[in-house]
Parts: sequence; C-alpha cells; structure tokens
Amino acid sequence: MINAKSLLFGIVVGGAISATATLLNAPKPGREFRYDVKHKGDEAIQAFKHFKEDGVELKDQIAKTSKEGAALIKDLSADVKQSIESWKQTVEPHQKNIQKYLNQIEKSLKELEEKTKKQTEEA
Repeated sequence: MINAKSLLFGIVVGGAISATATLLNAPKPGREFRYDVKHKGDEAIQAFKHFKEDGVELKDQIAKTSKEGAALIKDLSADVKQSIESWKQTVEPHQKNIQKYLNQIEKSLKELEEKTKKQTEEA
C-alpha cells in the first residue's frame, strides 16, 4: 500500500521538476514569458467574464420565453375551450332536428314495411 506522505511528496517534487524544465526550455526570456502568461491569463479571464454574461443573458431569455410560452398556451387553451363551446351551441339545434328527421324516417319505414306486408298477404 502506498504511503500518503510519499505520494504527496512525489507529486510536489514532480510538479517542481516539470515547472523548472518548462521554464528552462521556454523559447522566450523570463520577462517576456511572464508578460505572455499574464496577458494570456487576462484574455482568459475576459473570455470567462463574457461567457458568464452570455450565460446569464441566455438564462434570463429562457426564463422570459418560458413565461411567455406558458401565458400563450393558457390563452390558446381558453380560446379552444370557447371555440368548442360555441361549436356545441351551434350544432345542438341541428342535432335535435337531425334526431327528429331520423325518427320521422324510421316511422315512415315502419309504415312502409307494414303496407308491404299487407300487400303481400293480400296477394
């Protein structure tokens, strides 16, 4: 089993050696290298700030859009309910008339059957 102290010591020593090797093999002098690192760090920070601002704007836009969508769906469902009720009220009188005509047709068919039955019995 690896001792935690020796593992930590190995990580620290390895990090120090790799940092030293990187600095010694850098193609630029220390001052330029530090300036470049600082400049790149500042650029990274600015990019992160812009990314954060864009993320906040996107979150706000999504919240606004979802609220508008919910309101639109609520209005649409109310309109659909109203249209269905209006359609029911429009159809109801016609439905009664259709039922009345169907009853008359049924009655006429029964009378016709009876007449046809009587005529066949008489013949």
